[in-house]
Amino acid sequence: MPSTPTDSTDAAGDVIRWAAFCCALVPVVLVMYGTSFGGAAAAAVGLATVTMACRVLLRRSERAAAREAAAGAAARATAGAGAHRGGRHAGRSAPGE
Repeated sequence: MPSTPTDSTDAAGDVIRWAAFCCALVPVVLVMYGTSFGGAAAAAVGLATVTMACRVLLRRSERAAAREAAAGAAARATAGAGAHRGGRHAGRSAPGE
């Protein structure tokens, strides 16, 4: 099954949702194992910060990939109609002949 842009967007959303879930779960586990509430809160803030930074970078890379795909499609559309440039030329078959 070929992947579509919506599949990758859903996959990115899934990653972000799992990361947010972990940001909530880790402090709970830390408190259960005896870490102070302040330490658990600091861990939660740190994880949330890293998660948001990763989300920003992931969205930025998705937009860049979409722009690159659109530019590639536009280049293929303008190069079509039988315009062959830089291909092999008739005549000599090897350099130096």
